[in-house]
Amino acid sequence: MATNTANPLATDFELELDGPLTSYWLALLRVITGWWFFHAGVTKLVEDGLAYSYGPMYMQEMTGTALGPIPVWMGNNLAWLIAPGVPLFETLIGLALMAGLLTRLASIGGVIFMTLFWIGNAEFGHGLVNSDLMGLLLFLTVIVLGAGRYYGLDAIVEQTKLVQRHPKLRYILG
Repeated sequence: MATNTANPLATDFELELDGPLTSYWLALLRVITGWWFFHAGVTKLVEDGLAYSYGPMYMQEMTGTALGPIPVWMGNNLAWLIAPGVPLFETLIGLALMAGLLTRLASIGGVIFMTLFWIGNAEFGHGLVNSDLMGLLLFLTVIVLGAGRYYGLDAIVEQTKLVQRHPKLRYILG
């Protein structure tokens, strides 16, 4: 805690980024974001199994977006991958985030999903800032701040001899 006698409006409270409050907050943010994606994926798996046909249909209708014809092509030609991939990857991304394991790698998957959702909803009826952008920012925050190191399994994995010998593995952990 620091005080500032030069500023009469200053208080005795200072949020330290390396303090316990930040650790708890990042862990909570990571787990909630993971639950959000896990729930979305498991719900699709329970309802449709690995035949989630809305994913390819959604991409086929993404005409006139900033991505041009790419998502339409993907929806038409990669439906065999997208239909099982959406519920499966949402579930796996969510599990990884909740456990704090391979957190950055999983969050990169979340960034890809949320970018497609954000651009796919290109009507932007509520402006550029919408729930898809907020989800994208959540995943980016988890990546940038290494949220898997806070009460997650990544903190344990980073202590293993394998990661000690290959420190670049920390880029997909944390």
